[in-house]
Amino acid sequence: MSSENSSADDEQRVWDVVVVGAGPAGASAAYAAAVAGRSVLLLEKAELPRYKTCGGGIIGPSRDALPPGFELPFQDRVHAVTFSLDGKFTRTRRSKQMLFGLINRPEFDQQLVEHAQKAGAELRTGVTVSRVEQHGSAVPDRRTVAVVLQGGETVLARAVVGADGSASRIGAHVGVKLDQVDLGLEAEIPVPETVAEDWQGRVLIDWGPMPGSYGWVFPKGDTLTVGVISARGEGAATKRYLEDFIARLGLAGFEPSISSGHLTRCRADDSPLSRGRVLVCGDAAGLLEPWTREGISFALRSGRLAGEWAVRVAEAHDAVDTRRQALNYAFAIKAGLGVEMAVGKSMLAAFERRPGMLHAAITSFRPAWKAFAGITRGSTTLGEMVRSHPMAGRALSTLDRRSAAAVPTAADSTPTTE
Repeated sequence: MSSENSSADDEQRVWDVVVVGAGPAGASAAYAAAVAGRSVLLLEKAELPRYKTCGGGIIGPSRDALPPGFELPFQDRVHAVTFSLDGKFTRTRRSKQMLFGLINRPEFDQQLVEHAQKAGAELRTGVTVSRVEQHGSAVPDRRTVAVVLQGGETVLARAVVGADGSASRIGAHVGVKLDQVDLGLEAEIPVPETVAEDWQGRVLIDWGPMPGSYGWVFPKGDTLTVGVISARGEGAATKRYLEDFIARLGLAGFEPSISSGHLTRCRADDSPLSRGRVLVCGDAAGLLEPWTREGISFALRSGRLAGEWAVRVAEAHDAVDTRRQALNYAFAIKAGLGVEMAVGKSMLAAFERRPGMLHAAITSFRPAWKAFAGITRGSTTLGEMVRSHPMAGRALSTLDRRSAAAVPTAADSTPTTE
């Protein structure tokens, strides 16, 4: 275990904010609270840097949510997307401007933590949180939360932010409810230079064979991140999809350096975001885009909000004020990320029923491609698009109707430029 401060000091000290989990959400929360001048302790069970199952795509909203002066460790910059429908009807769309960048999570997460430390947060790694207590003998007063570590050590705080991932213990304490769980499988495949050059600046998105599933290829220098995702309960079919996908791409002969899996969990609409002086954000709160299951931008944005509102919770002197600040945090989340999630759920429902129509639209209908490009660059969001453009809302309603899938009748692999 590494520590920035002694365990004995932690037992006596009451921190303004304790953040559990040092991923993008937790590091962002710690940074936001530390920048506000509060004492912040960031707890992480792993030693950093550590690997995470993640495509590593950094879209515009993610870039906009990063701390000032943060230099993204891009492995590649994407200017082209090849779309396919379960390996068929392949088409590549290109953009003169960068659509999004690709990073490796270990380096990215490490840099975020370092920014939080520079802002004043203290880090402890190799510690596992067993539970949090807001009542009982471990809690000295009503303004304090006890974070109990494995082994019995207790850390005290005026506010706690849970950012401990999709299987969050803090989320369980808050009572987070989930209504969508998906299984992602991924392989990091080192490839020869000639293969890497073929993929440079281009990603592949394949709309998969199971409802709501898709696969991806993200190039990162001499390694291709290849993954698939589909609803939990389709484990065997998801594994088969990944194997077939890799073989179809001609990559079956290369040995993956890492093969991993991960469950993504999306919150129910009525799921709580706080309990007393404890807030949750990122995967711990079930905050991610339901259609693509993109989580980094949701983690960064919700983490920043959680850090800012945790400062206010820490300053609250009674239960009424604490509740008011927690409700304000929930409102801030729902007014922004919540709207995007609602549209994303509609997109997922439409995609599950009519993947062929979506594929045809994004590869052949210029406004649909421009919308995709705008979302990835960060010039708009799904929610803003539906609110601001009646035509987009009507198109989503059309896609959302229950009817037979409309599949393209001819393949077109001709590259087009925006």
